[in-house]
Amino acid sequence: MQIKEDTLNYLAHLGRIELEAQESKILSGQLKDILDFIDQLKKVDIKDVSATSHILSISNVLRDDLSGESLTREDALKNAPVKEGNFFVVPKVIE
Repeated sequence: MQIKEDTLNYLAHLGRIELEAQESKILSGQLKDILDFIDQLKKVDIKDVSATSHILSISNVLRDDLSGESLTREDALKNAPVKEGNFFVVPKVIE
């Protein structure tokens, strides 16, 4: 598939890039190669190929979510540099 010059200029405009004449010629050839490859892929028979989300058979290894002992409020606040009542005091981040 041949890329027309006005199409290439339009794409360059959308991408907000400036192309010199030599760059246009190179990019046009590269885009042609990409589109030709896509045309080849369209011709491949994939009716017997099952859909996959990943090329490798990967599964998550998860541990059981078990409840356990939690810190008491006093233990959690024990090492706080600044605290007020039952809360941590932190610098204001909203201006």
